[in-house]
Amino acid sequence: MRGTSRTGSRVRGIRDRIGPRGPEGLGPGPGLNSPPPLTVRRRRTRRVPDFGSGLLTSGRWETQILSWGHPGRNVVEKLSLILWRERELMELLSYKLEVERLVLASGRTRWLINATREIEDVLATIRETEVLRAVAADEAAADLGLSADSSLATLAAAAPDPWGSLLLEHRDAFVAAAREIAQLSEDNHELLTAGFRSARATLLGIVGAGPEGYTQDGAAVVGAPRTGLVDRTL
Repeated sequence: MRGTSRTGSRVRGIRDRIGPRGPEGLGPGPGLNSPPPLTVRRRRTRRVPDFGSGLLTSGRWETQILSWGHPGRNVVEKLSLILWRERELMELLSYKLEVERLVLASGRTRWLINATREIEDVLATIRETEVLRAVAADEAAADLGLSADSSLATLAAAAPDPWGSLLLEHRDAFVAAAREIAQLSEDNHELLTAGFRSARATLLGIVGAGPEGYTQDGAAVVGAPRTGLVDRTL
């Protein structure tokens, strides 16, 4: 009897820890075998408009894409988000141009094709973003009672705070970025031209018609023909 009593006590203790049976006696109810509660962790994200790519990675931020029809999002805010994205792309373009300049200055022309391809990829993305920006700017102009193709300064003057000051900040950033990109492009063009002249002079020297100097416009001054280092029949 004592053994049976002890066994019954152990069974009741196990049932108390596991809990009652589930519906219709199939499986245990809430207790030790119940799944632990789910823990939802929120990621720190910065929202940007839909560029059709699901997720975009920009700097240290993982950006989550939203649809254009997100409730409570006004058209001026949409325009500001696109301008943020375009500013990031212009900074990336400046970086790629700087890389190309360093490649040209170092003479490591084997990497020039890679650097140029990366620049073209960024430019293609900027062109796509410009289309979205134009559409969003027209929507913002219509919402503010302005005509289509209004300038960013005009939109900033008509937009309520804080969007007006933010649009002006975007405009100033675009002006500064455009100047930097123009200067980098000009420097790279000069380096490319100098590299072409150097390569042409080397080839002319090999075949025996090397330049004696250059004019002010960069044209080579070729002297009298001399014996070539390489047989022309090759």
